[in-house]
Amino acid sequence: MRKKGLLFVISGPSGVGKGTICKGLLRKDSLSLCLSISVTTRLPRSNEEHGKNYFFIDDKEFKSMIDKGELLEWAEVYGNYYGTPRKWVEKKLESGCDVLLEIDVQGALQVKSKIPESILIFILPPTINDLKERLKSRNTDSDEVISNRLKHVKDEIEKAVQYDYIVINDFIGKALERVASIMIAEKCRAERFSIEDYLKGSG
Repeated sequence: MRKKGLLFVISGPSGVGKGTICKGLLRKDSLSLCLSISVTTRLPRSNEEHGKNYFFIDDKEFKSMIDKGELLEWAEVYGNYYGTPRKWVEKKLESGCDVLLEIDVQGALQVKSKIPESILIFILPPTINDLKERLKSRNTDSDEVISNRLKHVKDEIEKAVQYDYIVINDFIGKALERVASIMIAEKCRAERFSIEDYLKGSG
């Protein structure tokens, strides 16, 4: 019987480097991760594509998915809705694929409540000032949007204690390796190993 996949959830303040870390994880052949694509009602940025970065939908369609129970989690963040399609994730996990979710704190805690065995990893910046500079250097948001994001950072960080792991992104390469190491260690946990299947295979 094929083993069920693991669900890894990565969160952290906007601009902390979650996207870069996730891209690096997906390039690692040793991990063989499937990236879950979220649905959102926000407008796409200039470098984003529908069906690749997100599924961009309107408020009416999103609320319909909520009513039908088609979302594993959903949250309103900065006036926009974000959610994870339930069937897609469950199908991948049942097929034995490890799934990677890059979502906000509210969504991550919803996932943990519904799938307790999911593994939550919180990415922190070295300092709040570092985060502010990163947001400015992206040149994707106005000063007003950046200011609004920073007001929510403290609340997000305080929820990090509810995660399974915390990784500080001081240097992107090191942070990436730390997260990859967590994933490899989780896959090697004794509770996930079937001694019975092993002995059968050994003849």
